[in-house]
Amino acid sequence: MTTRGGERDLKVRVKSGKGRSLSSKLWLERQLNDPYVARAKREGFRGRAAFKLIEIDDKHHLLRKGARVVDLGAAPGGWSQVAGKRVGIAEGKGRVIATDLLAMPPIAGVDFIRLDFLDPRAPDEIKARLGGPADVVLSDMAANATGHGRTDHLKIMALAEAAAELAREVLAPGGAFLCKVLQGGTETALLAGLKRDFLSVKHVKPAASRTDSAELYLLATGFRGGAS
Repeated sequence: MTTRGGERDLKVRVKSGKGRSLSSKLWLERQLNDPYVARAKREGFRGRAAFKLIEIDDKHHLLRKGARVVDLGAAPGGWSQVAGKRVGIAEGKGRVIATDLLAMPPIAGVDFIRLDFLDPRAPDEIKARLGGPADVVLSDMAANATGHGRTDHLKIMALAEAAAELAREVLAPGGAFLCKVLQGGTETALLAGLKRDFLSVKHVKPAASRTDSAELYLLATGFRGGAS
């Protein structure tokens, strides 16, 4: 800890240890100095990503009491925690179905399905668990990074397009779809399809998204179709 102009610099610095790469050192420093990481620990959320959904929902009001929500690629569960609280699971209202290929520790009231959402049977299983079509489909998924920007962008856009296809299969008329994308310019087909099927499509970037991150969220509301 150092002083500058009589003020204490409270930023945590991580020493370079044996076997620790520069990238891991910088990641650890960023985590230790991230106010959203500290806040997530204080408030019992499973990660800082919870605050991205909180900020988006505070502005756009997706997660209404009694809503039926699908959280794709949900692990570790931060978005499912937020969705469960906001739709009123503790009061016996709403439903949240969380899906992932990875195991996820239980969340009270959230129905977790360990499945590949790309499986052709996934939409029917999700609707059966929900007891009908969904009001909101969420996706904060990101493919494992390769370090090659173009490749990583294509991979996350493929996930977003697949999530949008599932949303069309399970959403009720008037439903909403929120998914992570990256800035990069290959969203034309995805945007065109969403604008055809939803009344409103926009990009949103919550304050909890790091300023140096290329991530954005696509928010589509007012689904024109309807799950059978």
